[in-house]
Amino acid sequence: MAARVDRVVTSGTFSLDGGTWEVDNNVWLVGDDEEVLVVDAAHDARAIAEAVGGRRVVAIACTHAHDDHVDAAPALAELTGAPVLLHPDDRPLWRLTHPERAPDGDLADGQELIVGGVALTVLHTPGHAPGAVCLHAPELGTVFTGDTLFQGGPGATGRSFSDFPTIVESIRTRLLTLPPETVVRTGHGDSTTIGDEAPHLEEWIARGH
Repeated sequence: MAARVDRVVTSGTFSLDGGTWEVDNNVWLVGDDEEVLVVDAAHDARAIAEAVGGRRVVAIACTHAHDDHVDAAPALAELTGAPVLLHPDDRPLWRLTHPERAPDGDLADGQELIVGGVALTVLHTPGHAPGAVCLHAPELGTVFTGDTLFQGGPGATGRSFSDFPTIVESIRTRLLTLPPETVVRTGHGDSTTIGDEAPHLEEWIARGH
């Protein structure tokens, strides 16, 4: 059975810098009928585990460590036995949510995660968070961007640990260089494509999105 991408939408809150907001998160499941990679374990470990079904979870890959993307990661790891992987530059953010439990392994730029016979390449894309990463799966024609790139522009950079010029440079050099037909599967909201977003780079910079 060929690899596929499934989406689970979970709901909860995002908290940082003293504020809390209600959010819906996209949890992406990449794999085949035998094994699956979970991209961002948000809010509801049991709902994610139900979507996984009887498949083996090879890893729980965190695109970054804001609490709405990692709050369910330890519980999902407990349910599935899968390791939680995070870029080391986001360990300080992770500790705000899980001070007693470290990730099980690191994500590194250029690293390949293999699941269901396809490879996902880790792209370090700091800006929204220092250790933010995207996962590019060329065989599936898609990239999982977390909160780095959305339909309509870059992720937010107005809070601690974030920087607007850095996220723009990450998007310009690491994402907009991908094939224009590449589907951008985001951490929140609707998907888009690289080709749809690329023409707007200068506009984002001008308005300091």
